Amino acid sequence: MGQKFSFEIVEELAVLSENAKGWRKELNLVRWNENSPKFDIRDWSPDHEKMGKGVTLTNEELAVFKQFLNA
Repeated sequence: MGQKFSFEIVEELAVLSENAKGWRKELNLVRWNENSPKFDIRDWSPDHEKMGKGVTLTNEELAVFKQFLNA
């Protein structure tokens, strides 16, 4: 059996793209397993019930990433 986990999308920040099946790559603020919310980039089904693999970033990691993009 797979390990159970919980998530809550605290804030939907941006839709980066959408495919023909309605799945969207989104930037959201997500709380995983009752921990502090983190910035999260991943594919989501239209109802946010299913998700693809993604990347989570702390505030500090997002700040470094933003500096890189702006350079």
